[in-house]
Amino acid sequence: MPIKALFVDVGNTLVREAPSRFAIYAEVARSRGVELGADQMAVVMRRAHGELPQRHAGAFRYTDPWFEAYIERIFAHHLGIERAALPELSRGLFARFSDPATFELFPGALELLDAARARGLTLGIVSNWSARLPPLLERLGVTTRVDFVLCSAIEELEKPDPAIFQRALERAGVAAGEALHAGDDLEKDVLGARRVGIRAVLVDHAGTRRDLSHPRAGSLPELRDQIERLSA
Repeated sequence: MPIKALFVDVGNTLVREAPSRFAIYAEVARSRGVELGADQMAVVMRRAHGELPQRHAGAFRYTDPWFEAYIERIFAHHLGIERAALPELSRGLFARFSDPATFELFPGALELLDAARARGLTLGIVSNWSARLPPLLERLGVTTRVDFVLCSAIEELEKPDPAIFQRALERAGVAAGEALHAGDDLEKDVLGARRVGIRAVLVDHAGTRRDLSHPRAGSLPELRDQIERLSA
């Protein structure tokens, strides 16, 4: 059955931070006298992320109040930076991750969306991200190329919850077997989509998952070629 809709993840699929979020947070820590590199910061950030539930003090993950708790967990609890500095740190990080200059599109990103649109596919973004995603996508030239954006912090649903994929199907007006989802995370993107009957492709820019039995694309041009075959 040819696909009629394409759903696409954002982070590490269509766009990436440049430099990485770990490098950005490490830069902030060094500005406060805590010397550590991006790899060390990655360990701290992943630990803090795992310590906070999806809903913290009533705030859903990746909303500003949730991120404020996350920033406090990283910089005050784990790194020992004084809490009086947290409001300024939060403002600076929120501004940094609202700025399109912090991000770069992967090669072939806009061409992928244009090619899918030219084939008549309904296009949707399905991403675990803060509410800053819609304006960011607009400034990166993505918004005009897609039909809808589902952002976890706005929807209060996140991948791999089947409900967010069901919502995408409803927005696209297609059955599960008529849709394809592409993203970089095996659990959240590939397995999450497949659990509701949506076909899925793992986008593996780094080329580290060649051993997987799941459909895989090593680049967005390669994904575009796959979509053209699936929509024919």
